[in-house]
This record gives sequence, C-alpha cells and structure tokens, in this order.
Amino acid sequence: MDAVDLQIIHELQADGRLSNQDLADRVRLSPSPCLRRVRRLEESGLIGGYTAMVDQVAFGLPITVFVRVRLERHTGEAVNVFEEHVGRIEHIQDCYLMAGSSDYLLRVVIESLEAYEILVRTQIHAIPGIASIESSFAFGSVKQSKVFPRPGGSSGPPARTR
Repeated sequence: MDAVDLQIIHELQADGRLSNQDLADRVRLSPSPCLRRVRRLEESGLIGGYTAMVDQVAFGLPITVFVRVRLERHTGEAVNVFEEHVGRIEHIQDCYLMAGSSDYLLRVVIESLEAYEILVRTQIHAIPGIASIESSFAFGSVKQSKVFPRPGGSSGPPARTR
C-alpha cells in the first residue's frame, strides 16, 4: 500500500459516493489507474464494502449506552456462548474484547430507557455466564469519525501526490 492507496482510502472514507472521476481528480490519477487501484483494494479485503451513514437520532435510536460486561468464567465455551448471543442482538452495534476489569465493552443504540431496561432484562441477562453488567449512558457525542488516521502517527489527511 503506497501513498496513493492511502489517499484513495482516505477520500472514500470521507465520501464513499465519490464517482471514479472525482476520486481520480482528488488523488491526481487518471480514471483507469484509479479504478484499478480501488478494485485491487476491494479484492484484497482492505476495502470491505460501502455503507450509508445514518443519523442515529433521526432514525429513532437517540440513546447510546456503553455496557461493560464481566464473565463468571473465561473458558472457551463461556466466551463462545457470550459472543454468539451478542452477535444475535441487533441493538448491540459494537462488541470489544477488553483488557482490564471488564471482559467486554458493548455499544448499544436504543429508542428509550424503557426499551433498554427490557433489552437488559430479556436478552442480556439471559446470556449464560455473565458475572456483572455496568451501563453508562452517553449524554451526547463530541466526535465520531469513520476516517482512519494515517498509519505511522502523522496527523491530518494524507498528503496529496503529484
């Protein structure tokens, strides 16, 4: 992956609806080589797909909850059971395996506090092997980025190539 590939990825993360011509203009390539690079990035799995960014509140899911979960046991079976159940709960948007006092951190989006209570009581508590659940409610969002920083620690968008 070279600087042009990094720039292509940056531009597509910022706006996945760019036409190939607009993308080529932004990364200073002609359309054919640009399209070949995009297809190569897709085929390699580096670009895994494209999606629409939907406003969570306007969609009707105004509440974000971060849920810390600790398991009773850390056997392979207990972990698999937990992860399989989490994968089936659509309100859980993200699930991270953690180091520290919690085993997992979940990000849940939901329509109301009452709906969250029902979700916890009927779906999360129903997962075998949970020792504790701790919920934190987000008051708002300060930053949500879908554009990755450039590898290597430099800040800002990738430099444009000539």
